Amino acid sequence: MRTGVTVYLSPTDRKRLQAIVDDRHSPQKHVWRARIVLATADGLGTATIMRTAGVSKTAVWRWQERFMSEGVDGLLRNKTRPARIARLTDDVAKRIVALTLGEPPGETTHWTGRVMAKAAGVSLTSVQRIWRAHGLAPHRIRTFKLSNDPKFAAKVRDIVGLYVDPPAHAVVLSVDEKSQIQALDRTQPGLPLKKGRAGTMTHDYKRNGTTTLFAAFDVLEGKVIGRCMQRHRHQEFIRFLNAIEREVPAGKTVHASSTTTPLTSTPR
Repeated sequence: MRTGVTVYLSPTDRKRLQAIVDDRHSPQKHVWRARIVLATADGLGTATIMRTAGVSKTAVWRWQERFMSEGVDGLLRNKTRPARIARLTDDVAKRIVALTLGEPPGETTHWTGRVMAKAAGVSLTSVQRIWRAHGLAPHRIRTFKLSNDPKFAAKVRDIVGLYVDPPAHAVVLSVDEKSQIQALDRTQPGLPLKKGRAGTMTHDYKRNGTTTLFAAFDVLEGKVIGRCMQRHRHQEFIRFLNAIEREVPAGKTVHASSTTTPLTSTPR
């Protein structure tokens, strides 16, 4: 122990320190701090305390001084250290948010983290943290399209009402088409996914041109009526409607909705 350093423990403080040492749930940093003070109060030297607590000489001196200035409570908390980099102010965050909501500089299509960091004079991680806190993702774009049809709202109500409350003794079908589908065929079958191995497929494939998919979804039963055809004309669509006609039981009224024909009713 350093010359002139003496620690006196009151019965209450000794009881608290001994309780910390004896408690198996106490954090180890609190245990060796309490042992330093107890050993110092018992008159042990610095070298002995270092061996007993398993810490360095500077640590022994530090916690001796902490106890003498703040008591037992000072041993149970850590001193907070100031950050090496000053925390960004709210004004900087507001400026970054305002810039994000505006147009990016030059011919850039959208803000990126590095472009924003350069414009705001902060680090990339700071920009990413501010964007995350405000729920901003400038790299993501959602597309939409508004219809110019003056009867669009009425047609939507008809379709929604058809799905929600279909007529009695009727079949409701949602019809759509997808053209220019690549008809590809692998030269060899792939291997399935298994533990420790991803699913596999060959690097080459056969091109069989394109095909058009016509499909009708039975809203009530979840059944799909589909046909693939070589061309995408009204003749093929009529052939598909005839296929639907053959699939639907006799005596049913067919209500078909699609993007091109919002509502069509065909009595049978």
